[in-house]
Amino acid sequence: MPHKTNAVRLLDQLGIHYRLREYDVDPEDLGAESVAAKIGLPPGQLFKTLLAHGDRHAYCMAVIPGDTELNLKELASATGDRKIHLVPVKDLQKLTGYIRGGVTALAAKKEFPVYVDESIRRFETISISAGIRGLQILLSPEDYLKITKASVAFIALPKHHHE
Repeated sequence: MPHKTNAVRLLDQLGIHYRLREYDVDPEDLGAESVAAKIGLPPGQLFKTLLAHGDRHAYCMAVIPGDTELNLKELASATGDRKIHLVPVKDLQKLTGYIRGGVTALAAKKEFPVYVDESIRRFETISISAGIRGLQILLSPEDYLKITKASVAFIALPKHHHE
């Protein structure tokens, strides 16, 4: 039985239906696309959680499909910030309690406002990190949005799209 992370415990407490998927961690390749391949899902169905910092509203989490990039402009307009940037990887643990490859909005150190890309509505099941590398949680988008109190917005861009 994969070990229970705080994120998994939270789902248990809330009575949310989920499944766990373990995968072998390659520290050289923590990319969402390779994790998706390891658990047998299309990368668009695996959502990665990024931490961003705006000039007006401080921190928020942005949750986007594994095969996309964050559209900072759209995220700023969703959060009401003028400017927003991604928090450096080295600061993730201090702020969220999680490390890169294990960041999740569930049971993070503090509750951050969560913004999820609109494409989440296309799926019956999505995959998110369970809070550690090597373990993913599969759950319904509705449950995810409910627990995280997320706002849904168009915040993802196809990869390698540069204006």
